[in-house]
Amino acid sequence: MSKKNKIHKTLVEQILDQHKIPYQQIIFATHKDGDVDQISTDRSEYPKHKIYKTLALTAKNSGPLVGVVPLDARLSYKKLAKVSGNKKVGMIPLKDLAKTTTYEHGANTPIGIYEKKGYPIYIDESAKEQGEIIVSSGQIGRSVMVNAEDVAKLVHGTFADLTEIYE
Repeated sequence: MSKKNKIHKTLVEQILDQHKIPYQQIIFATHKDGDVDQISTDRSEYPKHKIYKTLALTAKNSGPLVGVVPLDARLSYKKLAKVSGNKKVGMIPLKDLAKTTTYEHGANTPIGIYEKKGYPIYIDESAKEQGEIIVSSGQIGRSVMVNAEDVAKLVHGTFADLTEIYE
């Protein structure tokens, strides 16, 4: 690949390289949804349960924390609160997100947030069962496919049942 066509590495990819963790770069198309950019997965070759979203929350006891769940699942606040030792958890308001995680909405990544902020990371146990999962690499439209256990080890993450069934 010529230098001109080579994709620059994100901080997340650099961190994975540094720790000798294998990954595959993935680029998704993006679209605007209201005021925020989102990845477009409708025409993706990857199933939505293999793509994981990184949700930044906060709680009275622990402060900021991160839940990582499949794109086609809903995070259970009750389950995350219980596993993290909190009574309640809530999403960080959009206006405070970048200040809290250093990432804009749609680009949050468990690897980058842990590296920069050290917040506790909780990953849905389905990731462990799947083996390889896709998480954001810190830029909207940029992701990495990586082994879930490698990610958990790198970010000192905890696997737990974090999802609830859509009603």
